[in-house]
Amino acid sequence: MPVQLLKIKGESETLLPSHLQKENLQDLQEGCDHTNKYIQGIVTLSYPLTKLGDGTDFFKIVLQDSDNLSSKINSINVLIYGKMAEECARITRHGETFIVAGFKVIKLPTAKEDGRHGCHLEVSEEAGSTIYICTKPGTTAASETASVSVAPKYVYTPLNHLKDGTIVNLYGVVKFFKPPYISKGTDYCSVVTLVDPSDVKLTCSLFSGNLDALPKIYKVGDIVRFHRIKIREYNGQMQGITSGGFASLTFDGTVGAPVVPRTSSKVYTFMDEEQKTVEELRIWAASNISISGPAAKLSGVQPMQFFDLTCQLVGKAKVDGSSFLLKVWDGTRCPYPTWKVPVEAKDLEGDKVLLHQLRDLVVDILVYDNHVQLAESLKIGSFLRIYSIHTKQASADNEDVSHIEFHLHGGTCYGRGIGALPESNPDVKELKAFLESVHLADSQNMESMCSMDMDSTFGNVTDLELHLQRCQQLSVTVLTDHQDLTNTELKTIINSTAPQQYRIRAKLRAYKPQKLHQSVKLHCSRCNSLQEVPDRDDFDFILRGSAGTASNPELHNTSWYESVTWTTQDQKQREITIHFVKRDEMLQNPEDTLLMIEGGTLKEIWKLSRRFKCVIPVRSTEDDLELLDLSAPFLLQGNVKYYGCKQCSTPKPVKNLSSLAAEQQTSWEPTEIAQVLGIELLQYVFIMKFTLVDETGAINAYLFDYEKFFQIPASEILTNNFLQQKMQMTMNTLCPPGRKLGDLPWLECFIRSYNVRDAMKNQVYYQIFDTTVAEDVV
Repeated sequence: MPVQLLKIKGESETLLPSHLQKENLQDLQEGCDHTNKYIQGIVTLSYPLTKLGDGTDFFKIVLQDSDNLSSKINSINVLIYGKMAEECARITRHGETFIVAGFKVIKLPTAKEDGRHGCHLEVSEEAGSTIYICTKPGTTAASETASVSVAPKYVYTPLNHLKDGTIVNLYGVVKFFKPPYISKGTDYCSVVTLVDPSDVKLTCSLFSGNLDALPKIYKVGDIVRFHRIKIREYNGQMQGITSGGFASLTFDGTVGAPVVPRTSSKVYTFMDEEQKTVEELRIWAASNISISGPAAKLSGVQPMQFFDLTCQLVGKAKVDGSSFLLKVWDGTRCPYPTWKVPVEAKDLEGDKVLLHQLRDLVVDILVYDNHVQLAESLKIGSFLRIYSIHTKQASADNEDVSHIEFHLHGGTCYGRGIGALPESNPDVKELKAFLESVHLADSQNMESMCSMDMDSTFGNVTDLELHLQRCQQLSVTVLTDHQDLTNTELKTIINSTAPQQYRIRAKLRAYKPQKLHQSVKLHCSRCNSLQEVPDRDDFDFILRGSAGTASNPELHNTSWYESVTWTTQDQKQREITIHFVKRDEMLQNPEDTLLMIEGGTLKEIWKLSRRFKCVIPVRSTEDDLELLDLSAPFLLQGNVKYYGCKQCSTPKPVKNLSSLAAEQQTSWEPTEIAQVLGIELLQYVFIMKFTLVDETGAINAYLFDYEKFFQIPASEILTNNFLQQKMQMTMNTLCPPGRKLGDLPWLECFIRSYNVRDAMKNQVYYQIFDTTVAEDVV
């Protein structure tokens, strides 16, 4: 039988005829005697079964020598003719072990072009050839149309061991990439720059006629596995290009994310040890690659900037031969008036009712040149990541107010492009959840809106203005007390003496600071002082200074905590000590555990704070552990850093925590921890200045609020992107950018007046109180 299916448990050689001996690819030469020899390899590529001019069946495969992957020439073409070709085409699968005996060696003139062996093998039943295809026991018989492949043992080459002319397998972390785009020919192209712990960089140019065959890379920091990529040296730098049989897997580079490969292939191997490789690369990348944070939101865009946007497509239209319109939203509102690209309603694809609902949240992005073909193929409702969008500020000749335009220019510089994201992508899941929480304009009037001529809504500005005017009669704030007070005009308030309390109805003409994160301060309720929230550099500096203080072994393992010490493997070989606080002389689950750390870096402390209930940075003295300088947080809990007032605090020894550890139901509340450690806890607070106006006058009123006004905790806003977006959306509703005073919404507020005296004069100030933003706004 010329084609045999071997079911192997161990080495395939044990099932071959005893007279056959294995031949190495490097020893193959035309004209030499290869009788009683066989060639063994892994099937990496196969071509469709075809017929030659004389009607003979023809089948071509590529075999890779898995024992010599580092060799420059480690694969060979095998040409199969006649009945054997038909049978092999039916049962051969990629990844299977394929053995050929009785072959003929023919010199190949194109060897240097495709990087394979200088000869190819010709095989046919007439020449007395035999083929053995190896599978595991229990797989299907040769007469069936499918077989279970043997998972080959792949060898992966570090980037600093790459050699010119070799075809290798490798893992790498994405440092830069260009989303797939149409090349000058008919293929799609993607460019990827990889790094690994060897600190070597490899730029790969990947081509395929099938878009799905290219790596599914979504962001810098993703991890890729490439099989059978060809290495070439150019200008002293190694470069990678696709070769026959190229295949890839992509993994999310986020530490702790599920190790799930992205690939369009239904058949691939992924071994247990490779999961460890992915996890190790994630950890390495987290501290060695500058991975950009979350993509920008529309609420945070500024004129003349480039940014990446994760969004949903809700409309599209052809503009002309070189440009295409995409209408997208991300649930947040651009703080500037945006350009609406003029298109005929009949040319616009998308749900027009939904587009009308989202008219204040949708932006128009005009894409050009090489991006047009991909943009045309996008499905309405799909989720996208658009890379390197350019915002331009412009104004029409007949407009007094400038607007923002969004452009995706032609070319691929700086990674410019469009990527479609699957709904399983974590960023898409987060975006979908956010979009579902967004209050859509006019949702309560769906029936009346559906009865409108929707085509006219895109060209009839009067209807929209009337609707906006109706909305302006409603207040966007809610009063939480003092319902007996009646409204007072601002002119009357300005002419009255302080202190007094008022109820007002006014519009928010302006506010400060414009950068909302600058509104968060730290407040001491004892001395009434305010201070800026220290940045991470200040904390990092203090930690580096304390790292020089060695941990005192005599303070390890007391009755109320257990200690663990280890030395890092980097060049500095730092010593880190962690003290785990016990309860009832027992260690608790991480989510219930308070720990103290000596010698840790900022990154290490952040990771611990996400895993454990509380983290307190400390250092050793001769007699006890002590807190660090109060310029640093004395406590970290989740994403929140807690600070103490330097002026009002009297820090006590850390051993005072043992009294809390001895309690039966210790919840490790920051206020309790601060109290036993002698710390006057600083509270996060929003401090803003609102310029309020009505028909009679204008006043500046200060907002001093912990969480009541915005219904957002000030302590969490600096580390929570979702809450930042929510706050920006709220301010854009209270004070819409680019609107005339008459178009602004009304606010109902309580304000109190108070006197501030200095040596020179008495001045009256105003503060907002007992007021919160309406629920349908937040």
